[in-house]
Amino acid sequence: METGILLESGTNELEILEFKVGSNYYGINVAKIKEILSYQEPTPIPNAHPCVEGIFMPREEIISIIDLAKNLNLAPSVDKSKDMYIVTNFNKLNIAFHVHGVVGIHRVSWADIIKPDDTVNSAGSGVATGIIKIDKRLIVILDFEKIVSDINPETGLRVSDIKQLEDRERNNSPIIMAEDSALLGKLIYDSLTKAGYTNVKRFKDGKAAWDQLCEYKKNGTIDENVHCVITDIEMPQMDGHRLTKLIKDDDDLKRVPVIIFSSLINDEMRRKGQMLGADEQLTKPEIGKLVGAVDRLIY
Repeated sequence: METGILLESGTNELEILEFKVGSNYYGINVAKIKEILSYQEPTPIPNAHPCVEGIFMPREEIISIIDLAKNLNLAPSVDKSKDMYIVTNFNKLNIAFHVHGVVGIHRVSWADIIKPDDTVNSAGSGVATGIIKIDKRLIVILDFEKIVSDINPETGLRVSDIKQLEDRERNNSPIIMAEDSALLGKLIYDSLTKAGYTNVKRFKDGKAAWDQLCEYKKNGTIDENVHCVITDIEMPQMDGHRLTKLIKDDDDLKRVPVIIFSSLINDEMRRKGQMLGADEQLTKPEIGKLVGAVDRLIY
């Protein structure tokens, strides 16, 4: 089963693939998926992380397999005849996730996705980015980036890239950042601060950032309060593509540079961002390149 679902850019919608692990229902953004394959016995790797089940080679590329049941502390599959591999691509990595069955694909609005509260994602340790109700089922959308970075921290933000930028002059240019992950938001904020940007305002999703931009527009204070917008793509309430579209379609705001900083940047998503008018698009591990982009677009 290969995915080939294209959505119109900037509609604030996404496609969710619903799948099962044990008796629980989970979801993943279709934009992360390369293909879905039937389970095949993996080749184990000695001394690998306990959640890495092994590797397989569906074509000419070796792909690591993460056992989601083990990662989520659930019981293993009893009958593997219905098991599947969801082969993903994000953060420039190809990784397969072993699941116990695929239910189907749903087109939903980001506005309908509920952000889990701190009882679910305590201290940034949870792996749920959103919850949506479909046909009386609660589907938990998982944070696959966090699952992978917990296994191998080198796949997360390369904050070490900022070390060489710490002695730069301070810059008070106002930057708006929309990022729903509290942990990643803090890492990006801290990295920008270390690189000299001391006036960064953080917002939990695109809608909160857009509401603030509208307030600046209403007060006639855009130039004083925003010199650049940095946005993730995947966010509840309003995604980064919708936020970019709203900014670039607005006569008063369209001059504000927009940087899309997301794990989802691939050829297809890059084309969508270009169509919407994004000034720069970068994949999330490249925090050093993000600072370079801010430097170019603000000056």
